[in-house]
Amino acid sequence: MAVPKRKTSRMKRGFRRSADALQKPTYVEDKDSGELRRPHHIDLKSGMYRGRQVLTPKSEA
Repeated sequence: MAVPKRKTSRMKRGFRRSADALQKPTYVEDKDSGELRRPHHIDLKSGMYRGRQVLTPKSEA
């Protein structure tokens, strides 16, 4: 049977448990299209980022 050699410190235990406090990702409403997107990410439907055309828009097929 596996037995830990040393006691896990409060700090290391806290590092491990910090992932439990993760929150759901936030979304913002796009100013141009009005759709929800992640902050600081490209709007994939329109291809716009910060008011500039970065990608060619997806074709509706």
